[in-house]
Amino acid sequence: MHTLFIGDLHLSADRPDITQAFINFLETQLKETEALYILGDLFEVWVGDDLAEPFAMDIAQHLKALSHQLPIYFIHGNRDFLLGQSYAEQAGLTLLPEIQKLSLYGRETVILHGDSLCTLDDDYQRFRRFRNRPFVQWCYRHLPKPLRLNIAAKLRRNSQQQNRMKPEQIMDVTADEVSNLLAQSNASLLIHGHTHRPAIHELGHGQQRAVVGDWYQQGSVLKVSADAIELNTLPFA
Repeated sequence: MHTLFIGDLHLSADRPDITQAFINFLETQLKETEALYILGDLFEVWVGDDLAEPFAMDIAQHLKALSHQLPIYFIHGNRDFLLGQSYAEQAGLTLLPEIQKLSLYGRETVILHGDSLCTLDDDYQRFRRFRNRPFVQWCYRHLPKPLRLNIAAKLRRNSQQQNRMKPEQIMDVTADEVSNLLAQSNASLLIHGHTHRPAIHELGHGQQRAVVGDWYQQGSVLKVSADAIELNTLPFA
């Protein structure tokens, strides 16, 4: 038996190949799986449960069917931080807090999306603190639907432009934040996504940092069992 972790699929109606690869994964790649954890950015953008696109509702049906076989847990990402309880219930997802500690086969583990660890990106961290305020999210959810869509599109364009100009090092997690989180959690394994840099890093003293990859060109799945940690790719058909 094993537990699987995925993230950064960035599903959208514009990329039916990713959507189909994800559906194939749900239907064929979960034998002997005890639980599935989705570490954020399941969707490219999420402006509210009431504006879920048809393809997202189709994803919900597939996830709901799987949830009858095994638990599916979801941590919000920076693209789908507004995904709410309504959609979660339709999709059979259990929403987790931003940082979650769990015991994986006797090993203390901490999981999260990962954007909070990129502390060198001051501009993003300021925006992140702003958008995480409950009042800000409440206000956004109550804006007219066309205005919400326009704001989301503008933020997405600005983010893409800014990221092209930022040095590579500030787009990755900082070592001090990783060390502090592991120490605070009394954990030896940290699992996250967000950076799109899949790898299993040996940190010394028995500690590891595992990063799930994005699904832009192929699937990326982290498999954790009592005996091993494996980072696997799933080629698109």
